[in-house]
Amino acid sequence: MQLRFVGCGDALGSGGRYNTCFHVTGSSVNFLIDCGASSLPALKRLGIARDAIDLILITHFHGDHFGGLPFLLLDAQFTRRSRPLVIAGPQGIETKLPNLMEALFEHSSKTKQRFDFSVVALEPEQSRTFGEVKVTPHPVVHGESGGPFLAYRVEAEGRIITYSADTEWTDTLIPAARNADLFIAETFYYDKTVKNHLSLKTLEAHLPEINAKRLVLTHMSDDMLGRLGELPYTAAEDGMVVEL
Repeated sequence: MQLRFVGCGDALGSGGRYNTCFHVTGSSVNFLIDCGASSLPALKRLGIARDAIDLILITHFHGDHFGGLPFLLLDAQFTRRSRPLVIAGPQGIETKLPNLMEALFEHSSKTKQRFDFSVVALEPEQSRTFGEVKVTPHPVVHGESGGPFLAYRVEAEGRIITYSADTEWTDTLIPAARNADLFIAETFYYDKTVKNHLSLKTLEAHLPEINAKRLVLTHMSDDMLGRLGELPYTAAEDGMVVEL
């Protein structure tokens, strides 16, 4: 199984990076975690077949994590996709997605898809299984608008991937990421503590109790990107592949 960072940037495109979108593939799984506004061109740039994607997991409703869905669905319609697709995310996704589609492409939410298409709302700390993928959402803290906010612990093919999503430090990240094979953590700042986002220094204080096998940093501001050469951890780059 492998995870490719289709996009690992922040909302402002710091470092010229694409918005958040991770592509996970294995012998029996093919899914995305988040689908930010720039995800469709990023997927095409990497030559990723969109028709093969079975599931898209959305962590929250900010544009750099959610805003690419109307483009992806429009592309699926025009390319005559036939494979079923499930989009799962926080409570409210069943209304947020049609509203977003109407805002970007009027009447698109009312167009009948050529393929089986379902939208599933996830409850915090209640696991759901989609084919060979088990997803356990954990609530995180990222402000007032754009929520609910979820981190995901994803189990597939004997591996565990955790993604913190955008969040300040919250203790729910410990069970979400404990002993994971891969923990992808947003570290917007190096040591500056702000609301709604995580700093590397804050995260470091909790790494021993999380005990993930591998850590990759993502969603970095210019503050973090300017320090890449001195970081003791792997930092994500657009297109980077992690083998699991």
